[in-house]
Amino acid sequence: MKLRKGDNVKVLSGNDKGKTGEVLEVIPKLNRVIVKGVNIRKKATKPRKAGEEGGIISKEFPVNASKLAVVCPKCGKAVKVGYKVEGDSKVRICRNCKAELKK
Repeated sequence: MKLRKGDNVKVLSGNDKGKTGEVLEVIPKLNRVIVKGVNIRKKATKPRKAGEEGGIISKEFPVNASKLAVVCPKCGKAVKVGYKVEGDSKVRICRNCKAELKK
């Protein structure tokens, strides 16, 4: 999976098309990603402890990784991610402007 926690991504399709947000969590086994402010659902919660309140909370749910593209910090566009090998390390790069993407 080419997405990493902390990446800034743009949604390419679905109800939240065009929105951008930061990757909060990556779930590689399911090929899904949780993005801040994207795919928000309402969830009913019960009070678990004495004095705690139940209610309806808004929560981000996972989105398929194929619907997301990394936003390049240099050119500001949603781009495909490429790789470049420097010595012993493999670095992610923007395919448009060849800028290095943060780790």
